[in-house]
Amino acid sequence: MTAPRTWDIFCAVIDNYGDIGVCWRLARQLAAEYQLTVRLWGDDLASLQRLCPEVLPALDRQTCRGVEIRRWDKLFPAVEPAEAVIEAFACELPANYVAAMAAQSLKPVWINLEYLSAEGWVVGCHGGVSKHPALPLTKHFFFPGFAPGTGGLLREAGLGQGFAAGAWWAGHGFSLPQPDEVRISLFGYENAAVHGLLDTWAASATPITCLLPEGRLLPQVSAWAGPGLLHPGDCITRGNLAVHVLPFLEQDDYDRLLQACDINFVRGEDSFVRAQWAAKPFVWHIYPQQDDAHQPKLEAFLELYCAGLSAPAAGALRGFWRAWNSGVNTGEAWPDWWRQRAELERHARGWKAALAAQQDLAARLVNFCKNKI
Repeated sequence: MTAPRTWDIFCAVIDNYGDIGVCWRLARQLAAEYQLTVRLWGDDLASLQRLCPEVLPALDRQTCRGVEIRRWDKLFPAVEPAEAVIEAFACELPANYVAAMAAQSLKPVWINLEYLSAEGWVVGCHGGVSKHPALPLTKHFFFPGFAPGTGGLLREAGLGQGFAAGAWWAGHGFSLPQPDEVRISLFGYENAAVHGLLDTWAASATPITCLLPEGRLLPQVSAWAGPGLLHPGDCITRGNLAVHVLPFLEQDDYDRLLQACDINFVRGEDSFVRAQWAAKPFVWHIYPQQDDAHQPKLEAFLELYCAGLSAPAAGALRGFWRAWNSGVNTGEAWPDWWRQRAELERHARGWKAALAAQQDLAARLVNFCKNKI
């Protein structure tokens, strides 16, 4: 059995950068590591350009880093479908494209790539099928996850190899960290708890440098700092805390920021996974959903991630993550988390090693499609 040689990945941008970020990583890996012909169809190429500056949003068609990038407009062009078609995060494929899939003598492998979850039901649903109600097509559901019975996690070959933190700091205008200094990256959704956390850091006995990439937290941090909006390049010092505002970082450079820092605050799905590969203590701001539908997803991951921790460390981690995600009492929850930092550092390294022993998402996806042809 051989894998499909041509792949179409469809992405409708919902959360600015997370959806397109995952699809861009996957497209690049399939092209680079498996020498596949990959087209990435996106409805918001401006967001993709923030992650990869070589992308030109005005073009309907271009090739970048081995991937053909196509604009996904309402008037979808007549094209021959690929042998494997990925519908990312339940975006609805164009009707004329689906009709063209059905007209193929050898039907494409149709994959609905779902959102990542640590919930137990994912294993049972991974690989499930849905027959099209009117056409001779079958859709397969592919669930990324942390367990062997899921679709795994995105992890390109050689991830993190050859990284030099000192060179990264120097290249961005920073001196090397002092022996007693802690450097924290802060990336998240809007969060009412950020003021209390920054106050706690400012009062810390340990010098803390906070790296704040330009994003949705910037207005709230600006309000904490004083009158006026902060801009990339600005630095605010209060007590033992220095907050440096970074410009929006392209995808690969953001990955290196996570590797360079001691602690990482991340959000959504893409940076959440990358923080785990960075093997540093991290705090996840899960994407908020109506009626608190995100809470079971948060608790499922906490249950999984805390399994190897001592009771005090697990309690501190749960307490701080819940405070950060509820937007309250982060200042009160931080000291307990901080006291467990040494164990959390060891745990992060062990967690990464355990995940790295599993097959990655792209490999599982290619093998899955082999079995469907």
